[in-house]
Amino acid sequence: MSSRTRLTRAYQNAKVIPFDDSSRLIIFSDCHRGDNSFADDFANNRNIYYHALEQYYKEGYTYFELGDGDELWENINFESIFTAHKNVYLLLRKFHWEKRLNMIWGNHDMVYRDPKYVKKTLSRFFEPIDGRDKELFEDISYHEALILEHRDTDQQIFLTHGHQADWWNYTLWRWNRFMVRILWKPLQIWGISDPTSPAKNYKELLKLELRVKKWIIQNNGLITIIGHTHRPRFPEPGEIPMFNDGCCVHPRSITGLEISNGGITLVKWEIASKDDGTLRVVRVVLEGPRKLIDYKRAKR
Repeated sequence: MSSRTRLTRAYQNAKVIPFDDSSRLIIFSDCHRGDNSFADDFANNRNIYYHALEQYYKEGYTYFELGDGDELWENINFESIFTAHKNVYLLLRKFHWEKRLNMIWGNHDMVYRDPKYVKKTLSRFFEPIDGRDKELFEDISYHEALILEHRDTDQQIFLTHGHQADWWNYTLWRWNRFMVRILWKPLQIWGISDPTSPAKNYKELLKLELRVKKWIIQNNGLITIIGHTHRPRFPEPGEIPMFNDGCCVHPRSITGLEISNGGITLVKWEIASKDDGTLRVVRVVLEGPRKLIDYKRAKR
């Protein structure tokens, strides 16, 4: 099966979510939340991520996570991840309760494509203080892809992780998971990276982006937002509309895409020092905002 076929299938089976110019959406991906061990890349940015997410919650944003939220290649089960980052999951639970949480699975959390696994793993958690189970993400659904469709213009935005264009990490994900657990995780402490990951292999990254761009052209310039490569991308109107929200495991910062007021913006959250020497988490605009309508899709 080709990357074109995999992407097309994901698009055809995607759930459609309506939005309009009053909608406020935040898109993150590739958090790779781990168990707070030396191999947990998310741990360095968890306070930045929590602060940003809390601000988006207070401001009424709907949260979209485009895959690889949980690091389930290096870690065998979700329980250790939940224990390490419990405050993050309790905040995500608030989004879920208000129907403002939309989750997509990627290659590192591909086990979430199984609804039975999701129900068994994510529905409830044990609270030792009370000595009983509590609701976590009851009735949550994970998707391979989602489509945002504008209520007034019918303009569509295709959201997916992007590993559909990466044969090695889509088809052989179980083999890759095995290799990460027994080989790359122990070697990570020595600074040796997994060479199969497009985030660590620049040539593979460029090949993946080229495959996605070809698919976008074949689909009349459909706005497409992916993650997977950890490389933020923000095209100008007139260019191939392939966006990438980056990741949450950059050194000392996280990146994401905001959609609000009919526009799209690439943002970074990082720790900055004030004149008095104190530190604070700040939001920095990297690109945009650009009006979505400027990325006109060609007619068939």
